[in-house]
Amino acid sequence: MTTSSLAGRHGSTSVLALARTFLFVPGDRPERYARALASGAGAVIVDLEDAVAPERKDTARTQIAEGFAALPAEAHGRLLVRMNAADTPWQADDRALVARLAAQGLLAGVVLPKAERATDLAALAQAVGPAAALLPLIESVAGLDAVDALAASPQVLRLVFGHLDFQADAGMACGPDEAELVPVRLALVLASRRAGLAPPVDGVTTDWRDATRLTAEALRARRGGFGAKLCIHPDQVAGVEAAFAPSADELAWARRVRDAMRAAGGGGVVNVDGRMVDGPVVKLAERLLAQDGRTA
Repeated sequence: MTTSSLAGRHGSTSVLALARTFLFVPGDRPERYARALASGAGAVIVDLEDAVAPERKDTARTQIAEGFAALPAEAHGRLLVRMNAADTPWQADDRALVARLAAQGLLAGVVLPKAERATDLAALAQAVGPAAALLPLIESVAGLDAVDALAASPQVLRLVFGHLDFQADAGMACGPDEAELVPVRLALVLASRRAGLAPPVDGVTTDWRDATRLTAEALRARRGGFGAKLCIHPDQVAGVEAAFAPSADELAWARRVRDAMRAAGGGGVVNVDGRMVDGPVVKLAERLLAQDGRTA
């Protein structure tokens, strides 16, 4: 088994497809890039959107170009840029930047905020070329309406849920457990499954000092079919990684499923622990083993 089942249509092992944590760092704080990469996060999103004031966006682009080039080669497979949304005055310059970084092999992917149109993703895919993955950020009702088209767009690897902006756009006032967002989160999970994508990425926990809430929200996301979570502070990384990591019992079960299926010749239905196991269960076992970083 390989991790290709998690890479969806890309068909190859991807660091971003298996990442459990995506840590934001402001684009105009290049001194923080290395620290973010050293935090243990699966991937780092260098932000040109919310974290950078309008008057600093030109400076931030220069800092990103220089900062990425100065990082060691092994870092580039974990680096993404969140550009500004389509229809903003900064989008064209952002697109030129990520296209240049992709051509130089300096970044692994691009996050497109306020994603609502498949045509925007198609244009971005053409600009950055096939080596860069795209992660559309679903933050509006229009984005939710277009979620299947967005998921099916070229080079899209994972969907990302911007739950705070979504609530504002929809006029929602969610309670602490965000039960009102259950149908929306499920829609992203199902769209990802239909498109053969890696599991989606859930939104941030805004109070980075509240470890209890962070763990609860990460566990909720995992139970709901998400595979990762956005982080806004390095101190959040360890808690999220632990919440999404398969347990020892889960991994032992997954290996039994894998071994039983291999013994049966790789097809049909097998019995594991007294229960019948078929194709969908085998895929679940494969995902668990891939998340543990093992292939066999």
